[in-house]
Amino acid sequence: MKTKKILFALLFLLPFNWVKADEGMWFLMHIDRLNHRDMQQMGLQLTAEEIYSVNHSSLKDAIVQFGGGCTAEIVSKDGLVLTNHHCGYGAIAELSSPEHNYLSDGFWAANHQEELKPKSLSVRFFVRMDDVSERILGKVDDNMSEIDREKVINQEIAFIERENSEGGKYVVSVKSFYNGNEYYYFVYQDYNDVRLVGTPPNSIGKFGGDTDNWEWPRHTGDFSLFRVYTDRDGNPTEYAQTNIPLKPKYHLPISLKGFQENDFAMILGYPGRTNRWMPSAGIDQNVNYAYPAWVEASKVGMDNMKKHMDNDPKVKLEYASKYAQVANYWKNRQGMIDALQQHETAKTKRIAETAFNKWANKRKNRARYGEVIPTINGYYEATNEQSRHDNYLIGMLRSSTFAALPYVLGNTLQFYADANDAKRQELLPKIQTEVNAQYDQLYLPLEQDVLNASLKLYAAKAQADILAPLVASLAEQYDGDFSVYIKEAFKTSIFSSKEKIDSFLTNPDVELLAKDPLYLLSSDLMDRYRHTDDDKKQAEASFQQAFRLMVEGMRKANPKKVYYPDANSTLRLTYGKIISLPPDSKNDAQENYYTTLKGTIAKYRPNDEEFDLPQKLIDLYEAKDFGPYADQAGHMPVNLLTDNDITGGNSGSPVINGNGELIGIAFDGNIEAMAGDVIFDHELQRTISVDIRYVLFIIDKFAGAKHLVDEMTLVQ
Repeated sequence: MKTKKILFALLFLLPFNWVKADEGMWFLMHIDRLNHRDMQQMGLQLTAEEIYSVNHSSLKDAIVQFGGGCTAEIVSKDGLVLTNHHCGYGAIAELSSPEHNYLSDGFWAANHQEELKPKSLSVRFFVRMDDVSERILGKVDDNMSEIDREKVINQEIAFIERENSEGGKYVVSVKSFYNGNEYYYFVYQDYNDVRLVGTPPNSIGKFGGDTDNWEWPRHTGDFSLFRVYTDRDGNPTEYAQTNIPLKPKYHLPISLKGFQENDFAMILGYPGRTNRWMPSAGIDQNVNYAYPAWVEASKVGMDNMKKHMDNDPKVKLEYASKYAQVANYWKNRQGMIDALQQHETAKTKRIAETAFNKWANKRKNRARYGEVIPTINGYYEATNEQSRHDNYLIGMLRSSTFAALPYVLGNTLQFYADANDAKRQELLPKIQTEVNAQYDQLYLPLEQDVLNASLKLYAAKAQADILAPLVASLAEQYDGDFSVYIKEAFKTSIFSSKEKIDSFLTNPDVELLAKDPLYLLSSDLMDRYRHTDDDKKQAEASFQQAFRLMVEGMRKANPKKVYYPDANSTLRLTYGKIISLPPDSKNDAQENYYTTLKGTIAKYRPNDEEFDLPQKLIDLYEAKDFGPYADQAGHMPVNLLTDNDITGGNSGSPVINGNGELIGIAFDGNIEAMAGDVIFDHELQRTISVDIRYVLFIIDKFAGAKHLVDEMTLVQ
């Protein structure tokens, strides 16, 4: 009996609560209490106050959220920002033209006047955070419905955000953690004048392309440089020629000393989303319904974009960023399917849920927790087909501009048409600016093919009784082939060109809009995507309550265990060490925790889109002209591996050594551990980063932009 009790406890604790040093995305305000001693034992030389301080400059003041979806770091006293090439990709593409293609050729500003301003790019600085769990949860009780509970919580969140914004100076965001069991607010300051300073060409910044994406060994110089500007008094402001470079509170020093395996490494950044508490039934749904649909829909969109991109350099440039985004998630989702199946993640979770269910059905726990697992399982079983449908639809919305654009823009045009003359004059410039932004880089033959192919797949694969009604009708009418309908729709729709929309703005006609075929189709898709009814709302509410109680119960059953919250685009710290993958992958390096320029050259394939290289880089390698950036052993390091716990949103995050010095820039994970958003694999989970010495080598020796290196604080 005693053995059974021990086994029961181990099974219960393992999936959710056994936290080793490499696992966890930790709040900065909790480092001193939860992590600092462990980090010191691993090699950290900084105090907790030097990492996170509200009243003094600290490491957190050099970390920014970049463009709303990546991370970046300040690396000079003049606001120079380092992030990934793929994080800056959209801005670089926007600033490019066939005559000045910065994606293919690279770009390096010789001075501040040459730095380029994208239309819309911002960075967000983290100011402080605090726990408001007691305040918010004190407003609700168990007698409330989920809908009433959410309403009360949202009202209190609005109060907290107003109280801490200081009249609009700061952006304040209150976030839920542990599925609604805790709440924290975060104070930020946004800077909207951010300019491109430098980027290597695709042949360096995107070397390896889709083939090497998520793979090790890697040889990618995935970085780009930007600069933050302020007004003359150092305040955030919109773009103006008179603005000056930011004088940051803190910038990261850069190490040229290199590292050894098992050296301490920490990463600060903005991880987007993990689901480490996801139940087994949710994993089954993703593996068998949601992710396969996402993968298939993405591939259809990519194939129909690529055939046009390959035939026209201008189209290739205009759609480069969108294609890269779709391709990245396409490979990610397939990798997730493979990893979750291979590691039997659902089975592992199911064991923990069985243990929890036994605890939950003890007499003292049954009233509160007894129905939690059955409710969760029932919800997923009822929504499996809906999940498949939704992911085919999401894949279309991500790939096809015209799946959503006519709906969004059409609602604005309808409001414009119904307005009086004075209101129209007020709205007109804003609408024209939006239209210009949307249509400047659209290629209609590509858009027609993507929409047609995506509709065909959606109508064929999603369950018929939950299809968008108009799509279902058209599929029946045209026998599943939408090409004739799409061709005619683009001929007659006002959304098929900027000129037709301009004509509508001159003579607005609500009836014309109401009959527009692309508006009707887009509205049908978006209405279906957002559709809900009372039964669906009730099922969702019951599920959310059960999920919250599951997390509450698992933590209550193990009160002495240390937990970390799931990622949700808030600033986190993760720490671990520099470490190899198991030695079954071929590598050019002496050890499997780094790669070198020798391996880059070995992969070189002339005129290959993914593996071509600039001749100058080859010449530098052959001459062994690495400057002061070579490793002590004489090789030019390129990428490195650590076991830090990261996910999407951490792209561009700084990899920092025990002295607080920058040693790399995180840009990827490894395919072996693609289940990492759901369960952390201590043996295989790795972060792939570009070695900061390779970054400096490219800037200095390859690009001849040593003035940018001179701006940084280098530690020999």
